[in-house]
Amino acid sequence: MMTEIETNRQHYPEIIKPLIISKPFRFMWFGNSLSTFGSAITNVILPIIVYNLTGSPIAMGIIMTAYLLPEVLILPFSGIIVDSFNRARIMRLADMTRFLLLLTVMVLSLSGHLTLHWLVGIVSLIGLMSGLFDPAFSALRATVFVPEIRNSANALSQFTVQLLRLLGPSVGGMILTVTSAALGFGIDSVTYLISFFCLLALTHEGKILNRTRKKLSFFKECFAGVAIVRKQTWLWVTIVFFSFVNIGSSGTIAVLVPWLIKVHQHLPAYVYGLVMSGSALGSIAAAFVFGMRKKWRHRGILAYCGISISGLVLFLMPSIDQTALLVLLMAFEGAGTMLFGLIWETSLQELVAPEAFGRVASIDMFGSFALLPVGYLLTGWLASTIGGVLAMQLLSGVVCMASLLILLVPSIRRFT
Repeated sequence: MMTEIETNRQHYPEIIKPLIISKPFRFMWFGNSLSTFGSAITNVILPIIVYNLTGSPIAMGIIMTAYLLPEVLILPFSGIIVDSFNRARIMRLADMTRFLLLLTVMVLSLSGHLTLHWLVGIVSLIGLMSGLFDPAFSALRATVFVPEIRNSANALSQFTVQLLRLLGPSVGGMILTVTSAALGFGIDSVTYLISFFCLLALTHEGKILNRTRKKLSFFKECFAGVAIVRKQTWLWVTIVFFSFVNIGSSGTIAVLVPWLIKVHQHLPAYVYGLVMSGSALGSIAAAFVFGMRKKWRHRGILAYCGISISGLVLFLMPSIDQTALLVLLMAFEGAGTMLFGLIWETSLQELVAPEAFGRVASIDMFGSFALLPVGYLLTGWLASTIGGVLAMQLLSGVVCMASLLILLVPSIRRFT
């Protein structure tokens, strides 16, 4: 006979069950939500700080490269670290380091000693910490997000992340208007400190479950994740596919969508903010719907159709000049991308053993991030060569068609 608590649990919507029944999830969700909110604030403030210091777009490119490059370089090795040590402790180390680094930025900004050189050094270390934190976070999720709550836990996490990314820029803009940019860095640093304390409750969940695995040389350990990925067609095909498709989709969204709105269609600057907010709202809606069911069938078809929808939206955007329709289109783009992301995350958690998850996650992230700079450069070059509209339709058309063609692979199409 079910207890009264078990009976009551059945009355909660599926998407909020993880908060009700899993204490580790509550701590993990709260800490990550706050740090995501802080990062969303900083993402608005950092470009303003850089342009105030230098007035140069090149300087902003240097800052972004300084952040991304250390993260990409450490990812092939961070999986080994994550699978060898307590994941929660690695995350606490990264959070405490980022807290101190952002606190340093705040102090330097308030004292008038902040320079581009300081920023380059600090964001490089933050990127390095992100390269350690993210695979550990993925691996810890695989332990905390047990099958009973897996779909809803992933959906609720992404729902919250997208909502806070939607609110964070507004708060960042308010901070810049009302007070000093230094306050934004201070708020971000405090969120990492709170995340650190939340992770203190997850030390047990962060332990490596299998300490009897055969010890390999460092070189072989680096490629052990590749061997694991190769055993599952769904995993290796998707990682390889997305590493290349990401060149077209991310380049188009980051480089050509703002160009389309501001330069080609001569729309007001605020329209770009509305359009990107539409993408976030679509992501939130998709995460909510996905989390309302415990199990989805035909996930391979759903995932790649989601990416195809994203590509189709970007293909259609150059022919639209009405703000409301652009926002609606980007909502579908966000929903399609989110659907793919949620299915991918849940499938990783199902198919990869917890003791190897860090290495697989690092390979996945390396595939996603490593070619992004190439994508940005290729998109810019293509736009300058054949025109922005044609480049946008070419890149998005390739994304759309490739997503549909890959469903011809039986193991992708039949993945459930």
